[in-house]
Amino acid sequence: MNHQYALRCSGLTKRFNGKAAVDNLDLEVPAGQVFGLLGPNGSGKTTTIRMVLGIYARDGGEVETLGSADPLGVRDRLGYLPEDRGLYPKMKVAEQLTFLGAIRGLSQREAKQRADAWLERLGLGDRAKSDTNELSKGMQQKIQFAASVLHDPELLVLDEPFTGLDPINTRLLKDLIIEQRDKGTTVVLSTHRMDQVEQMCESICLIHEGHAVLAGALSEIKASYGESSVSIEYEGEAGSLQGLAGVREVRDSGRTASLLLENTAASQDVLRQLVDRVRVRSFKLAEPSIEDIFLDKVGYVAPVDGNHGDAGNNGAVAP
Repeated sequence: MNHQYALRCSGLTKRFNGKAAVDNLDLEVPAGQVFGLLGPNGSGKTTTIRMVLGIYARDGGEVETLGSADPLGVRDRLGYLPEDRGLYPKMKVAEQLTFLGAIRGLSQREAKQRADAWLERLGLGDRAKSDTNELSKGMQQKIQFAASVLHDPELLVLDEPFTGLDPINTRLLKDLIIEQRDKGTTVVLSTHRMDQVEQMCESICLIHEGHAVLAGALSEIKASYGESSVSIEYEGEAGSLQGLAGVREVRDSGRTASLLLENTAASQDVLRQLVDRVRVRSFKLAEPSIEDIFLDKVGYVAPVDGNHGDAGNNGAVAP
């Protein structure tokens, strides 16, 4: 096994009805990191995951998962939380976790002990004997996470893991993901929520329409873009921030705003314009966010009114 990488893909390709969902994708996931596989819905993230796990046959390319060209041959060393829940709805919660642990190589006794421990840790000990379909979506998502880590996988793949979770449980899951990394597990976090990845990931791959548009260490990618945005807190009338010279985009939340600068713009010139229009409470140069970088790479064009949401026909969806 190449201990530098937990997962490597070269020329990975998958077509459905003649259309490429993943097109000649190269990917390298460093071992022992949280790696972000990013992109809008429909970009090819889930298809990529299913190929590297052996769920889908690939139409082209090569895959090396934990050093093996056959992902199914190392499946007991893999953990997977799918985007669509894969739980048995009529099965008791504890029985379900015990069963899923056993088919990943644990003894029945060990699987039961770990299932009980995870239920307590996730605050679901009192639901051990409940049918799975009696749980809320958020509870089911926590059960799905427990199922993916119960057998201590070496590579953990999480596809949209925060779906259905409230802020408290989102924070809990983030902490558990970082704990897995600290144990030496490699985590692939697939999401369209780029703010989540920015907080957790060391390396990333941005996918758009089945192609990798940017990949590498997150710190190096952000540094290469420089300090090209300004964050401000201000008091002023609606629309006061529009039409600033040297500013290519304004993302205004009413009391705070992010100003994306032109490459040649000087921040001091922007500040001078601002103080003539609004009361500036804070003004801070910042690295661009991953969302900013991604939207720049895929050619996002902001709506005329300056609000940012769906990216229209280009398919880039801001979280």
